[in-house]
Amino acid sequence: MADEIIAYFNGEWIPKSECKITMDNRGFRLGDAVFEVDRTYAGKFHNTDDHMDRLFRSLKYTRIDPGISREEMIAITNEAVARNWHLVPEGGDMNVRQMVTRGEGFSVSDNSPATVFVAAYPMDFNRYAHLYDEGAHVVFSRTRSYHPDSLDPKVKHVSRMNFVLAELEAHDVDPESWPVLLDLDGNISEGTGFNFWIVTDGKLRTAGDRTLLQGVSRKTLLSLADELGIEVEMDDIQLYDAYTADEAFVSGTSHCLLPVSKLDNRPLEGETPGPVVSRLLAAWGERVGVDLVGQAQAQAGISS
Repeated sequence: MADEIIAYFNGEWIPKSECKITMDNRGFRLGDAVFEVDRTYAGKFHNTDDHMDRLFRSLKYTRIDPGISREEMIAITNEAVARNWHLVPEGGDMNVRQMVTRGEGFSVSDNSPATVFVAAYPMDFNRYAHLYDEGAHVVFSRTRSYHPDSLDPKVKHVSRMNFVLAELEAHDVDPESWPVLLDLDGNISEGTGFNFWIVTDGKLRTAGDRTLLQGVSRKTLLSLADELGIEVEMDDIQLYDAYTADEAFVSGTSHCLLPVSKLDNRPLEGETPGPVVSRLLAAWGERVGVDLVGQAQAQAGISS
């Protein structure tokens, strides 16, 4: 079909609906897979190197051989966008997802070829476009992040049942909430696909690297904060620190960053977005050449 996404699947370009695995694929059976998600800005990538570096570090750590090089993966990613760009509404952009499983087999010693999937999708701004003005609601779940001695969170893997449970728990409190997990010591770690930040007395604070994924968007924010002269602290953050913060926000690939207006149904004082979040949003948009808020709200049909 002319309007169906064409994806890369094990060396072929085929309709996404035809990309199928067997029940013996280790990605399906065991979550034995890693993945990456990137986005375009006005049709162009800005963080490809960071995303590819993280993907291939994850592959190296898990000892999965994708059968293609980093440069080939970049070329496939760019081709996925080109093949599907006609599906993007005017003014929109694309997410790209790369996933690599160890392939089929009951043992890691089976040496079956990896399964490689790459697809580009028109971005859906509807979930978060309104939150640039209203602020996201964060709920801290009871389910904890994986301890790095069990499964290092620096690997972008698909073994994410703890994220699923955290989302279920958070949605019991607020169906529109964004779940954030704590580590085993009770410190704030990360969200279910995003990083969490607070602002206290003009200083950015986010958790250290031990119990969270080193987000590419997080890296961008650290760079922007340095350019803007905003002090950053990466250390343990307790719930007390979050509840008493001046501002809070989340960062991730699609939305870049979103202000937070409630934590566990406790409203944060001050305007939404706050002054630091507003500065960071403006600086991010200037760097990538896109009005992030304007694009998201226009695509979601929200009047400014």
